[in-house]
Amino acid sequence: MRVRGKGSRWIQRWDPEDAGFWEREGERVARRNLAFSVLSEHVGFSVWTLWSVMVLFMGPEYGIDPAGKFFLVSMATLVGAVVRVPYTFAVARFGGRNWTVIAAGLLLLPTVAASAVMEPGTSYGTFMACALLTGIGGGNFASSMTNINSFFPLRKKGWALGLNAGGGNIGVPVVQLVALAVIGAGGGPRLLLGVYIPLVVVSAVCAALFMDNITSVRNDTGAVREAARDPHTWIMAFLYVGTFGSFIGFSFAFGLVLQTQFGRTPLEAAQLTFVGPLLGSLIRPVGGRLADRYGGARITLGNFVAMALATGVVVLASVRESLGLFTGAFVVLFVLSGLGNGSTYKMIPGIFQAKALRKGLTGDEADRYGRRLSGAAMGLIGAVGALGGLGINLAFRQSFLSVGSGTAAYLSFLAFYALCLGVTWAVYLRRPAARTRSVAAASAERELSYAEV
Repeated sequence: MRVRGKGSRWIQRWDPEDAGFWEREGERVARRNLAFSVLSEHVGFSVWTLWSVMVLFMGPEYGIDPAGKFFLVSMATLVGAVVRVPYTFAVARFGGRNWTVIAAGLLLLPTVAASAVMEPGTSYGTFMACALLTGIGGGNFASSMTNINSFFPLRKKGWALGLNAGGGNIGVPVVQLVALAVIGAGGGPRLLLGVYIPLVVVSAVCAALFMDNITSVRNDTGAVREAARDPHTWIMAFLYVGTFGSFIGFSFAFGLVLQTQFGRTPLEAAQLTFVGPLLGSLIRPVGGRLADRYGGARITLGNFVAMALATGVVVLASVRESLGLFTGAFVVLFVLSGLGNGSTYKMIPGIFQAKALRKGLTGDEADRYGRRLSGAAMGLIGAVGALGGLGINLAFRQSFLSVGSGTAAYLSFLAFYALCLGVTWAVYLRRPAARTRSVAAASAERELSYAEV
């Protein structure tokens, strides 16, 4: 199974669709790679969202106002979104195992740099450079999903990718829980970083020792170009901004909002910040399962309706300055954003499968075309969706600068969710009066066994 002369971690023959091969050795190897991929992606998510908790340590002695702190975390979000594109292609270029080692090792740059400069008197520009560096942790999601997608057979991809994505997303609440423990123990930011620097090393070493490369993985630039030309790629990217963009944006901003708008201490804020991201991460597979049963577009539409309603409650709580109502509604928003992550991703394979059928393809040929295009589209959609986190933090920054509270930002989120539900209904659910149904309407109702979480 190994390629001699290229190192012991290269797999020459990999055919997970062969039931005999899968039972004999494939499943064991795939599960091992999945386990250590989850570890690496989990640490990557934690590092990416590191500044969501670092800003909680930055009291008045740092001389940075709330707008400046929101700008710090927004820049980390921006870099995390942008690097997802090259990270997607890096797996085929370097090998899944090799790139996981490199990507994990790169996480030492932001953690060690932050540890060196995290003290009052450091310039804002230096803090900004450190925040930008943490963005590379956001790329680990793209490369990890691309790599694990290659290891599992069609019938197992949804479970494997859902577990991989969920294990990574949980890195967000975990870093917030670790920060809570550090703050509660009276420690400082360097203690928090002292926890994560060894974890970064462990994840890189484990990837080197226990993961594999697959020689047959290739970059399909033609599929990327075709997916980029398809309008449904960008429509789904827009919807993913509303779901995953909300999840990551709120994860970065929630603790800072509690401090800035409601006067919570770092410890009080840290006691609340992890709850929403934790629930949002855990419920992501449920969104995919509901989409399997009832149709991705229906679940996504209902989800955006619920997100708009929950945001309306957040606006009311902000105006009334009710911390309890605000926190409860915000946690609901986290849960809904996680649910929507699963349902929107489930829509993508159906859209491209429907396109294959309209092109006259059938059977395995249609399946291959749908998988090829949906895989390429997912990389683009994931990158654009993460930009929603940037928009959320910039909206908070402007709102606090302009009116001294987050109310204006919440109103903009409400308008955006209303637009998302309108787009979902108009493109994927509305029954056209024309002679035939649209590709989008057909795709919304297809329940495909290979739809990926």
